[in-house]
Amino acid sequence: MKMRLLPTDDFMHVPEDASNFNESRYYNFFDQGSSFGGWVRMGNRVNEGYAELTVCLYLPDGSVGFIYDRPKIETNNAHDAGGLRFDVIEPFVRHQITFDRKVCLLANPREMSNPREAFTNNPFVTCQVELALDAVGPIEGGEPEWEEGDKRLDQDPERMFARGHTEQHMGITGTVSVGDQRFEIADGLGMRDHSWGPRYWQNVWWYRWLTVNLGPDLGIGCTIGGDESGKIGSRGFVYDRKRYGDDRFVAVRRASITSDYDEDWIPRTNTLTVTTEDHVYEIAGEVWSNIPLRNRRDGKVTRITEGATRWSYDGIVGTGMSEYLDQIVDDVPVGTEVGY
Repeated sequence: MKMRLLPTDDFMHVPEDASNFNESRYYNFFDQGSSFGGWVRMGNRVNEGYAELTVCLYLPDGSVGFIYDRPKIETNNAHDAGGLRFDVIEPFVRHQITFDRKVCLLANPREMSNPREAFTNNPFVTCQVELALDAVGPIEGGEPEWEEGDKRLDQDPERMFARGHTEQHMGITGTVSVGDQRFEIADGLGMRDHSWGPRYWQNVWWYRWLTVNLGPDLGIGCTIGGDESGKIGSRGFVYDRKRYGDDRFVAVRRASITSDYDEDWIPRTNTLTVTTEDHVYEIAGEVWSNIPLRNRRDGKVTRITEGATRWSYDGIVGTGMSEYLDQIVDDVPVGTEVGY
């Protein structure tokens, strides 16, 4: 399958006619010198008239600053709504995040399993984010170029999760303020994600998306997921400057994960095995803060747990995310039933 990737793909795309067209950007970021990090996301669903906005900040004391909203939008010209803005300064090289709005300060992030109660029972505090993101590795992904007449299932807008997708490891500098706390990030690391095309969150049975930053020379992004038939697959990439050079990533050939859950089916630790063309990475994860989120549509409930994770490999300690998505069936996250 050929993949198309042009510098213009780092900017906004012309919306498709599909009612569920989505164009989203996601950035996670962690200060390598402290227990502070977070992620932000905006998904424009312009044909439905709104954007999905999320800001999630993991604070050193275990609390989380969080906000979710659906600000109205009329065009897909920018990611700029509800106080959150993303700018592409130079495609594939430099991006910028700004945010200025109150967030809900959750002493117990698990309370977000019931959003109405969480937002009602916890205080809101001022929040400002000003971050510059610079590439520390090459861009991965693009948009498939199907052969004429190809009728693949994942071309059906009602079944799609995205048409195009890119990921890239980033270095991060800037400041984040939450209430009276201010965090200076001088040597942060993170991962960015850009997706476009039709999407329903209910179109994926389950997945585990792992973003691993082990310093500016080593980063891994991989997804392990399954469908209702029980089929499990994996994909991803490794940027390892010492092993493979400065300007290339290598594909993940196989990946697997084992997870240790608590009584609420939220992961506490995990072990990730990633195999490339010539090397095996055995990576241990400690999920030190986690917040459960959900998306509901047509009577279906999708749970997404967002876990800030300390990763360790071969004596190197880094940071990143363990994002677990599951459809909920009979009150059980489906991916946990198959051991993931």
